[in-house]
Amino acid sequence: MHTPHRQLSAPSPWIQRWSHLIPPAASVLDVACGSGRHLHWFAGRGCKVTGVDQDIESARQVMPNVRLVRADIENAPWPLVNEANAEPELFDAIVVTHYLWRPLMDTLLASLASGGVLLYETFAAGNETVGRPARPDFLLKNGELLQICSVLHIVAYENGFLEEPDRFVQRIAATRIFTPSAPNGAPARYAL
Repeated sequence: MHTPHRQLSAPSPWIQRWSHLIPPAASVLDVACGSGRHLHWFAGRGCKVTGVDQDIESARQVMPNVRLVRADIENAPWPLVNEANAEPELFDAIVVTHYLWRPLMDTLLASLASGGVLLYETFAAGNETVGRPARPDFLLKNGELLQICSVLHIVAYENGFLEEPDRFVQRIAATRIFTPSAPNGAPARYAL
Protein backbone atom coordinates (compact mmCIF):
# COMPACT_ATOMS: atom_id res chain seq x y z
CA MET A 1 0.00 0.00 0.00
CA HIS A 2 1.19 3.51 -0.82
CA THR A 3 2.33 5.69 2.08
CA PRO A 4 0.83 9.19 1.98
CA HIS A 5 3.22 12.09 1.38
CA ARG A 6 1.40 14.18 3.96
CA GLN A 7 -0.76 13.57 6.98
CA LEU A 8 -4.39 12.91 6.04
CA SER A 9 -7.19 13.89 8.35
CA ALA A 10 -9.02 10.91 9.81
CA PRO A 11 -12.03 9.52 7.99
CA SER A 12 -15.38 10.74 9.24
CA PRO A 13 -16.45 8.78 12.35
CA TRP A 14 -19.79 8.20 10.58
CA ILE A 15 -18.05 6.65 7.58
CA GLN A 16 -15.86 4.53 9.85
CA ARG A 17 -18.85 3.39 11.89
CA TRP A 18 -20.80 2.11 8.88
CA SER A 19 -17.91 0.83 6.76
CA HIS A 20 -18.70 -2.72 7.84
CA LEU A 21 -21.74 -2.58 5.51
CA ILE A 22 -19.34 -2.44 2.54
CA PRO A 23 -17.58 -5.74 1.79
CA PRO A 24 -13.91 -5.96 0.81
CA ALA A 25 -13.38 -5.77 -2.97
CA ALA A 26 -16.51 -3.60 -3.36
CA SER A 27 -16.40 -0.73 -5.84
CA VAL A 28 -16.61 2.51 -3.85
CA LEU A 29 -17.25 5.96 -5.31
CA ASP A 30 -16.18 8.97 -3.23
CA VAL A 31 -18.03 12.05 -4.51
CA ALA A 32 -16.21 15.37 -3.99
CA CYS A 33 -13.30 13.28 -2.71
CA GLY A 34 -11.16 16.27 -1.68
CA SER A 35 -7.88 15.20 -0.08
CA GLY A 36 -8.64 11.50 -0.49
CA ARG A 37 -9.10 10.56 3.16
CA HIS A 38 -12.03 8.25 2.41
CA LEU A 39 -10.37 6.85 -0.72
CA HIS A 40 -7.41 5.92 1.47
CA TRP A 41 -9.69 4.41 4.13
CA PHE A 42 -11.60 2.17 1.72
CA ALA A 43 -8.53 1.20 -0.33
CA GLY A 44 -6.99 0.06 2.95
CA ARG A 45 -10.05 -2.13 3.47
CA GLY A 46 -9.49 -3.84 0.10
CA CYS A 47 -12.06 -1.90 -1.91
CA LYS A 48 -11.70 -0.73 -5.49
CA VAL A 49 -12.02 3.06 -5.12
CA THR A 50 -12.93 5.85 -7.53
CA GLY A 51 -12.82 9.50 -6.59
CA VAL A 52 -14.46 12.38 -8.43
CA ASP A 53 -13.78 16.05 -7.76
CA GLN A 54 -13.09 19.29 -9.56
CA ASP A 55 -9.58 19.32 -8.05
CA ILE A 56 -8.00 15.87 -7.73
CA GLU A 57 -4.39 16.92 -7.12
CA SER A 58 -4.51 16.53 -3.31
CA ALA A 59 -6.05 13.08 -3.65
CA ARG A 60 -3.53 12.10 -6.36
CA GLN A 61 -0.65 12.91 -3.98
CA VAL A 62 -2.11 10.52 -1.42
CA MET A 63 -3.48 7.86 -3.78
CA PRO A 64 -1.54 8.01 -7.08
CA ASN A 65 -2.63 4.56 -8.23
CA VAL A 66 -6.40 4.80 -7.88
CA ARG A 67 -9.00 5.96 -10.36
CA LEU A 68 -9.50 9.71 -9.99
CA VAL A 69 -11.84 11.63 -12.26
CA ARG A 70 -11.50 15.39 -12.62
CA ALA A 71 -14.96 16.84 -13.23
CA ASP A 72 -17.03 19.91 -12.50
CA ILE A 73 -20.04 17.91 -11.33
CA GLU A 74 -22.11 21.04 -10.77
CA ASN A 75 -21.73 22.53 -14.26
CA ALA A 76 -21.01 19.63 -16.60
CA PRO A 77 -22.60 16.25 -17.37
CA TRP A 78 -22.00 13.43 -14.90
CA PRO A 79 -18.67 11.90 -16.00
CA LEU A 80 -19.18 8.31 -14.83
CA VAL A 81 -21.43 6.93 -17.52
CA ASN A 82 -21.52 3.48 -19.09
CA GLU A 83 -20.79 4.16 -22.78
CA ALA A 84 -22.76 1.12 -23.93
CA ASN A 85 -26.12 2.34 -22.62
CA ALA A 86 -25.50 5.96 -21.50
CA GLU A 87 -26.65 5.01 -17.98
CA PRO A 88 -24.67 6.02 -14.88
CA GLU A 89 -21.87 3.62 -13.96
CA LEU A 90 -22.89 1.45 -11.00
CA PHE A 91 -20.99 1.26 -7.71
CA ASP A 92 -21.33 -1.08 -4.74
CA ALA A 93 -21.02 1.90 -2.41
CA ILE A 94 -21.18 5.67 -2.67
CA VAL A 95 -19.64 7.93 -0.04
CA VAL A 96 -20.33 11.67 0.26
CA THR A 97 -19.16 13.94 3.07
CA HIS A 98 -19.34 17.71 3.44
CA TYR A 99 -20.90 18.15 0.02
CA LEU A 100 -24.39 18.93 -1.24
CA TRP A 101 -25.50 19.56 -4.80
CA ARG A 102 -29.19 18.74 -4.96
CA PRO A 103 -29.39 18.36 -8.79
CA LEU A 104 -26.92 15.45 -8.47
CA MET A 105 -28.92 13.41 -5.95
CA ASP A 106 -30.99 11.43 -8.49
CA THR A 107 -27.82 10.56 -10.42
CA LEU A 108 -26.13 9.32 -7.26
CA LEU A 109 -29.08 7.12 -6.39
CA ALA A 110 -29.14 5.78 -9.97
CA SER A 111 -25.41 4.98 -9.61
CA LEU A 112 -25.95 2.73 -6.60
CA ALA A 113 -25.92 -0.96 -7.55
CA SER A 114 -28.49 -3.42 -6.26
CA GLY A 115 -27.57 -4.19 -2.66
CA GLY A 116 -25.23 -1.17 -2.67
CA VAL A 117 -24.57 1.10 0.30
CA LEU A 118 -24.90 4.87 0.50
CA LEU A 119 -22.99 6.65 3.28
CA TYR A 120 -23.78 10.35 3.26
CA GLU A 121 -22.97 13.09 5.77
CA THR A 122 -23.21 16.84 5.26
CA PHE A 123 -24.23 20.10 6.84
CA ALA A 124 -27.81 20.85 7.82
CA ALA A 125 -30.02 23.84 8.55
CA GLY A 126 -28.88 25.54 11.72
CA ASN A 127 -25.25 25.49 10.65
CA GLU A 128 -25.59 29.13 9.63
CA THR A 129 -25.70 29.97 13.35
CA VAL A 130 -22.27 28.44 14.06
CA GLY A 131 -20.22 28.91 10.89
CA ARG A 132 -19.86 27.90 7.28
CA PRO A 133 -21.43 26.80 5.11
CA ALA A 134 -24.25 29.20 5.87
CA ARG A 135 -26.13 29.50 2.55
CA PRO A 136 -29.36 27.46 2.38
CA ASP A 137 -28.18 26.01 -0.97
CA PHE A 138 -25.54 24.06 0.96
CA LEU A 139 -27.58 23.08 4.01
CA LEU A 140 -30.03 20.19 4.15
CA LYS A 141 -33.50 21.07 5.39
CA ASN A 142 -34.90 19.18 8.36
CA GLY A 143 -35.39 15.55 7.29
CA GLU A 144 -34.37 16.26 3.68
CA LEU A 145 -31.75 13.51 3.45
CA LEU A 146 -34.20 11.00 4.84
CA GLN A 147 -36.77 12.04 2.23
CA ILE A 148 -34.24 11.85 -0.64
CA CYS A 149 -33.27 8.34 0.42
CA SER A 150 -36.83 7.10 0.95
CA VAL A 151 -36.40 4.65 -1.96
CA LEU A 152 -33.58 2.94 -0.04
CA HIS A 153 -33.52 0.74 3.06
CA ILE A 154 -32.49 3.13 5.86
CA VAL A 155 -30.06 1.45 8.25
CA ALA A 156 -29.22 4.56 10.28
CA TYR A 157 -30.05 8.27 10.21
CA GLU A 158 -29.07 11.21 12.37
CA ASN A 159 -30.01 14.88 12.26
CA GLY A 160 -28.49 17.09 14.91
CA PHE A 161 -25.62 19.07 16.39
CA LEU A 162 -21.98 18.04 16.84
CA GLU A 163 -19.19 19.83 18.68
CA GLU A 164 -15.50 20.45 18.01
CA PRO A 165 -15.98 21.99 15.57
CA ASP A 166 -19.56 23.09 16.19
CA ARG A 167 -21.80 22.04 13.29
CA PHE A 168 -25.29 20.88 12.38
CA VAL A 169 -25.35 17.71 10.27
CA GLN A 170 -27.55 15.11 8.70
CA ARG A 171 -26.13 11.70 7.93
CA ILE A 172 -27.44 8.45 6.63
CA ALA A 173 -26.41 4.86 6.04
CA ALA A 174 -28.75 3.19 3.56
CA THR A 175 -28.80 0.28 1.11
CA ARG A 176 -30.46 -0.33 -2.22
CA ILE A 177 -32.78 -3.20 -1.43
CA PHE A 178 -32.32 -6.44 -3.29
CA THR A 179 -34.03 -9.80 -2.96
CA PRO A 180 -31.98 -11.95 -0.61
CA SER A 181 -30.96 -15.36 -1.88
CA ALA A 182 -31.56 -17.07 1.44
CA PRO A 183 -33.71 -20.17 0.90
CA ASN A 184 -36.12 -19.17 3.66
CA GLY A 185 -36.52 -15.64 2.26
CA ALA A 186 -35.02 -14.11 5.42
CA PRO A 187 -34.32 -10.38 5.15
CA ALA A 188 -30.78 -9.09 4.95
CA ARG A 189 -29.25 -8.36 8.35
CA TYR A 190 -27.45 -5.04 8.70
CA ALA A 191 -25.42 -5.11 11.91
CA LEU A 192 -25.75 -2.04 14.09
